[in-house]
Amino acid sequence: MSRANERLTVAELCAELRVSRSTFYEWRAKGRAPRCIKLPNGDLRVRRVELERWLDDREEAA
Repeated sequence: MSRANERLTVAELCAELRVSRSTFYEWRAKGRAPRCIKLPNGDLRVRRVELERWLDDREEAA
């Protein structure tokens, strides 16, 4: 799987963003987290491209 098509677990996403799982789930509850894929077993995944898009949308001009 190419990096662009990579799907991150919640743990991987939190490690990359340096936030706690509780912060991620708080953002998700408020509609502020990156879009997720919910698997049949209830686990969540985030597409790498979606994370990059989400970060780009939050970028501020210096």
